[in-house]
Amino acid sequence: MYFATVLLTEIVSNNAAAAILFPIALSVAAQLSLPYMPFVYAITLGATTGFATPIGYQTNLMVLGPGGYRFMDFFKMGTILDILAGIVGTISIYLVFFWAEPP
Repeated sequence: MYFATVLLTEIVSNNAAAAILFPIALSVAAQLSLPYMPFVYAITLGATTGFATPIGYQTNLMVLGPGGYRFMDFFKMGTILDILAGIVGTISIYLVFFWAEPP
C-alpha cells in the first residue's frame, strides 16, 4: 500500500492519492483477515512522502522556481528519500502492529 500510494501521489495530490487508495486498503485488509489500521498508516505515510516530483506536494512546487531546481533534482534525491521512508516506515508499522504479542 505504501509504494502504491507513493507512486500515485507523485502524479496527483497527496489527498487524492489517499482518498483513492483508502477503500482499496480496507478491502485488502478484510480479504486477508488483518487489521485495517496498518494499511491506513501505510497510506498516510505514502501520501506524505511524495518527494520524487515537484508535483507530489505543494511546497515542492513553491521551491522549484525560486530555488533554481530542475525536475531531475527532485527525481534523483526524492526517489532515495521515498525508498528510505518506505523501508523504515513499513518495518516500523510491522513492529508496532504485528511483532508484539497482543495483550
